[in-house]
Amino acid sequence: MNGLFSNAAARAAQRTALASLADLTASVGVSGLAAAQGSPGLMSVIDQHAAGVRDSLDADNRPLTAILLAAYAEGVRDAAYLHGWVAPEGAIDWAENDWVLRRLLAVCTLARTLPTTR
Repeated sequence: MNGLFSNAAARAAQRTALASLADLTASVGVSGLAAAQGSPGLMSVIDQHAAGVRDSLDADNRPLTAILLAAYAEGVRDAAYLHGWVAPEGAIDWAENDWVLRRLLAVCTLARTLPTTR
């Protein structure tokens, strides 16, 4: 297909991914990043999780994109739910050692590095 709609699917996927990452940042990222800035230990854990995400997405060989990060976050949530994880209601206690929340927060930190999410 040529013309105006030739990349419509790609643009729609990008918009959906950006919206998903924005929702994730609103629900996890804002409070998590604030907590991490006040806790060097938490920041270190999130940095380690971010490295794990980058490794999982083979980010050394291909660039991170909003679509990859959003799909990764969705996969983490889906797998967690299948294994009985329940998302916290209300404020998140970042002092708790919740692997899923910390992994999702790492996705938020990586999303902040993307030029299209700024």
